[in-house]
Amino acid sequence: MTRASLDKQPHDVAAMFDQVAAKYDLTNDVISLGQARLWRRAVAQAVAARPGERVLDLAAGTGTSSLPFSDAGAYTVPCDFSTGMLGEGKQRRPFLPFTAGDATRLPFRDDVFDAVTISFGLRNVQDTQAALGEMLRVTRPGGRIVVCEFSHPVLPPLRTVYTEYLMKALPPIARTVCSNPEAYVYLAESIRSWPDQPRLARRLQRAGWDAVAWRNLTGGIVALHRGTKP
Repeated sequence: MTRASLDKQPHDVAAMFDQVAAKYDLTNDVISLGQARLWRRAVAQAVAARPGERVLDLAAGTGTSSLPFSDAGAYTVPCDFSTGMLGEGKQRRPFLPFTAGDATRLPFRDDVFDAVTISFGLRNVQDTQAALGEMLRVTRPGGRIVVCEFSHPVLPPLRTVYTEYLMKALPPIARTVCSNPEAYVYLAESIRSWPDQPRLARRLQRAGWDAVAWRNLTGGIVALHRGTKP
């Protein structure tokens, strides 16, 4: 079984997701205690895709996260660097234009998309700053970014309970539903090492995004960061 380390070598991360592709959506629902669907709904509302727009959904996996944008009438491109995830997604949703791509070197022209979004994937990119810059490059002026990512609970009691869940309860739960439970040990470690809400906002600003703001979901377990391209 493949488990990526916190240096996030692209080959190791992609191979890890290849191995969990078949049960990825089910596992996410189980380990998030059903919250994953609420988070996807919040992302869809923040992106606010409209008919005729072009939306890039990075780290799209099997395309579950892409469906709300496509259903809204936007031309939606699910992009991921895990070929296993892309293959699983293409079998389930052949109508979506799944595209292989590295977030730090996107295979798209400048100023193409009205919106770019990434859910629970930015944390897995080796060079966060390069990825945020690439997202800016492919977004048209006035376009928007939405980043949904695990973050830091704002209330100390919740933070304590959440940390205990991540390190002690999550791996055993993952073993019951996932073919590669070691991937979820990496998940817990990567969440703990991820920057908090203000620090991620500053990274977006350094990449060139304007009007950066965030909203906490589930008490800050997840944060929704937004910005626009000047």
